[in-house]
Parts: sequence; C-alpha cells; structure tokens
Amino acid sequence: MGLNLTLFMADWGQLSAIPVENRVQALADTTWSPELDDEYLRYGPAGGWLWPPNRGAAWCAEYNFFTTTGAYSPHARAGDAWADIRLLVDASVREAMDTFLVGLIWDADPADDPALTGGGGFFPPSTGRGLPHVLLVCPPEAVSGKARAWERVAPRLEKLREPFAAECEGWAGRPDTFEGFTALLREWGDVVREATRRGWGLVGLP
Repeated sequence: MGLNLTLFMADWGQLSAIPVENRVQALADTTWSPELDDEYLRYGPAGGWLWPPNRGAAWCAEYNFFTTTGAYSPHARAGDAWADIRLLVDASVREAMDTFLVGLIWDADPADDPALTGGGGFFPPSTGRGLPHVLLVCPPEAVSGKARAWERVAPRLEKLREPFAAECEGWAGRPDTFEGFTALLREWGDVVREATRRGWGLVGLP
C-alpha cells in the first residue's frame, strides 16, 4: 500500500496550546467522529473541507482532494513535474510558482524540508515508535505568502503547457495530463486561500 496524504487546516494558536507530542493525535481526534463516518458512507468520498460536527467551535478541518483518491503519490508526481519544467518557465512565473509550491508538494532541496524535523520543533520528529512522519508543516505566515504567490501565477498556468508537454507528458512518475496537473494545483490554490482567509496554517499527515 502506498503513502496517503491527510491535509488539515488548523488554528495555529489552538494547536500551539497543545503539548508538542500530542498535536498529531489532536488533529486526528478533532476531525474524526462516528457522525463523519456516517456522512462519508451516505454521500461518498466527495472532495472539499470536512468539518467536525460542532463546526462553530472547530479549530481545524480536513481537506479531501477532488482530483485524487487520498494517495500522496499524485502530489509527489506533481512536485516532480514542477522540478522538471521550472527552468523552462519564464522567471516571473517560476518565482511565484516556487513560492507557492515549496514546502507543499515540492522542495528545492529535500534536505531543507521542515517536515523532516517536525516543522522546526512544532511537531515531534518521527522516531519509528508510533509517531508518524509529518509530510508538510506550513504556518499561517507562510500560507499567506503562498496565497499571494498563487494569485500571481493562477492566471498564467497556460504558460506551463508547452514545458509540461516537452518534459513530463507520457513519462512514468509524472501527472498523466496537463489538465490533471493544473487541476491539482488549483485545488492547492483553493486550500491556501481558505487557510489565509482564516489566518490558519496547514499540516499534512500520512
């Protein structure tokens, strides 16, 4: 079985008040309930934000992607596609897309990935003793920068079509189509805009 991505949007103040070693479990506990399981069974795996039953008091929500089945691999493939084409893209588009994608689905230098160390101490690093490897940690100040970058790049996605065709189309380990690639980017754009609107951060767990 492959790795999954469970993406949360969270109030950083509320999450910060929870002891570091309990934060991962708190996210899972807050967004899971029997009622949500019943809703999933009734309506199927529809995409979008999944809120706890007491939405008015909620401090986090889970996002289900419309364009994936919950697997992490589509995000990794999209990040690899960007790595393949970025040097073929106009510098102004490249700069904005780098800002948008870095730390979400792409890292210029994977060794600098903050998720590898628990987001600079915000989460405990994985020890193999029941603590999952955090896939991404994006605090509110970083999310707002990504939302600004997305606003610059979203109208110019078509400029990625030719580089994608040249470097990614038909290659294993890359998105199947340009349309699929950009649809996933647009979902990430929606995610960062909503998190920015609330002043919340993002956390990705396996």
